[in-house]
Amino acid sequence: MNERNSASRTVVIGRAAGCDLLVNDPSISTRHCRLTATPQGFVLEDLGSTNGTYVNGVRVVRPTLVQRHDRITLGLQCNMPWPVWASSPPALPGRPAQAPPAAQVVPFPDAALFSVEHPDQFPLAAAEKHPTTSELVVTGTIAPDVSRNVPVVSLASGRVMAIHTRLGDTVQKGQLLMTIRSDDVSGGYSNYKMAVADEILARNQYERAKDLYAHGAIALNDLEVAKDVEDKAKVAVDTAAEHLRLLGNDPDKMNFMVDIIAPVSGVVTDQEVTTGSLVQAYNTPYPFTISDLSLTWIVCDVYENDLASVRLGDTADISLNAYPDRIFKGRVSNIGAILDPNIRTAKIRIEVPNPGIMRLGMFVKATFHGQTKEMHTIVPASAVLHMHDRDFVFVPAPGNKFRRVEVVSGDLLTDNLNLQEIKSGIEPGQQVVTNALVLDHVLGQ
Repeated sequence: MNERNSASRTVVIGRAAGCDLLVNDPSISTRHCRLTATPQGFVLEDLGSTNGTYVNGVRVVRPTLVQRHDRITLGLQCNMPWPVWASSPPALPGRPAQAPPAAQVVPFPDAALFSVEHPDQFPLAAAEKHPTTSELVVTGTIAPDVSRNVPVVSLASGRVMAIHTRLGDTVQKGQLLMTIRSDDVSGGYSNYKMAVADEILARNQYERAKDLYAHGAIALNDLEVAKDVEDKAKVAVDTAAEHLRLLGNDPDKMNFMVDIIAPVSGVVTDQEVTTGSLVQAYNTPYPFTISDLSLTWIVCDVYENDLASVRLGDTADISLNAYPDRIFKGRVSNIGAILDPNIRTAKIRIEVPNPGIMRLGMFVKATFHGQTKEMHTIVPASAVLHMHDRDFVFVPAPGNKFRRVEVVSGDLLTDNLNLQEIKSGIEPGQQVVTNALVLDHVLGQ
């Protein structure tokens, strides 16, 4: 659409956001149109009839027939300032472009700031410095000392007739574990009886040989041969008898059952047999495994970046998840020589005496005390508020207010249980409310 009115100015709009225009056309009535920005220019869209008033201060001077989505060059006479757009339009000749209005920022309330009417009712205390050694806290599990795991070996093959203990039972050395009916015992008694008979025959022959030799009826060589046969027969008898004793049987009392007894005192930590099953002599799997749990291992994973904090012979404080209030002392006995290639950790082994409550597989927390000194902050233990698995303290703020600050708390001091370490969150000298629970209760009301 070309402009023919010299009183108006021709302005080519190539950028800016959209605006609404009113276009008067006598032939089709007044049109309400919208000017929309596109990469190629502006598109004028027919929105229907209106009352002819202007929108956004832009006036079309000459009546114009506008088709929907026509790209046009407008002849405009600006009687009012340009509307405020997302990016300002080009300045008209003789009139400078205007800046958009300043943004208004609405602040949100601070959820950690609380107002009270009488802040002097809540006493304050200053956080203090406290020297302590560096600590490394890791997790681990309880495992048996493999040198104290004793397998129960069956010396005879046979069928299990009875089991007198179960997995997890505490047994004493010499206690009966199970009974086996074995053909090995039958063969042992057979060999023993034959050896006894041979020994009796050899002894009688030797006695006759001595008598014959005394009367000059046989040579000395024949006497020596008889003596050798008699000696070998005695050895055979002793061997057969010892074999029966090794199987737990008395050579003088025939019994085809074999009793398997506990070689050591401890806890049965593995059981591989049931009543009626077969057992092979000197073969795996062993029927039972007995572990001496009077001394247990704590096996922990320590990241390679923290390995410098752990040394052989260092002491460690052990706390069980099942008994968090009890602390046990252990000693580092081994630092693994191989790192796990996936998680970059080394196995640390701690030896801990077992008072009887440690169970294999329990989760524990081990605390290693380093060689360097660190300064920690301490506050009254009542100043720490435990909420939703996190710790907070209240610090005073201007205008009768208190601010709730999240902290990382440590342990209570061993020499004064009324004081607690704060590892991070506040600095020494900072004021805190001495009784956080009372203040939190008041704020809750």
